[in-house]
Amino acid sequence: MHTHTEIGRNRTGAHMSPVLTAQMQDGEEEAPILPGADGQPERADLAMKLDYARESDPLGSVPPPATLTGVVKSGVDMVTGKRPQVLIDKLGERLAFERGGVRLYDALLVKCASADGAGLSEQEVQTLEAFRQQEAAHFALVAEVLRELGGDPTAQTPCADLVGVESAGLVQAMNDPRTNLLQGLHVMLDAELIDNASWELLIELAAAAGHKAVAERLEVGLQQEAVHLQTLRSLVARPTLEDAGAAAPATR
Repeated sequence: MHTHTEIGRNRTGAHMSPVLTAQMQDGEEEAPILPGADGQPERADLAMKLDYARESDPLGSVPPPATLTGVVKSGVDMVTGKRPQVLIDKLGERLAFERGGVRLYDALLVKCASADGAGLSEQEVQTLEAFRQQEAAHFALVAEVLRELGGDPTAQTPCADLVGVESAGLVQAMNDPRTNLLQGLHVMLDAELIDNASWELLIELAAAAGHKAVAERLEVGLQQEAVHLQTLRSLVARPTLEDAGAAAPATR
């Protein structure tokens, strides 16, 4: 596995073929143009996308409570003007993302093994293994909270569907055999950035919905995710600077 950035025969840039680039730009001018509502030119593909956006169904819906307890809790929330389905949807989102996080860490650990010890110390690899276990524990925690609130952890809510599509690129990049360990760490850093922001919003939402005890239980996940993020930032920054032949900046 290559672990350093190299200069090679990269022919993807437009400057490698000025003649063909000019021909491509000429072809762009032949793209169909439609008049917009204000009389100004409008690209045909934008008009088609607008039609799809207006006519398409939503990603899905939140299922009704599956238990009597859930029906009662939802009923109480609705009487007070709250919309409990939003919290259930966001819990479903975190459930899907944490499951994906476990798989990302599994794939990252494969890259650690394929690097034959280059790049990370044994202790750092063990730290990543611990993070993987914590992601699995977060999945179990969110599933438990969902059941307590009358939700179904096996149901795919709209936001769960959304993060599944969003995460597909992360999973593809991590499992690409051409990506090296440092690039895999970068993918994991991307995931942890999303994860931290999403946990913060979930806890804020739970508290605003009147579920203070739930919000306090979820704080454990946020605290651990914050450690994940700080560690991944360091694991990405150090080898990147070393690859560039640059000295690491002073710790902020």
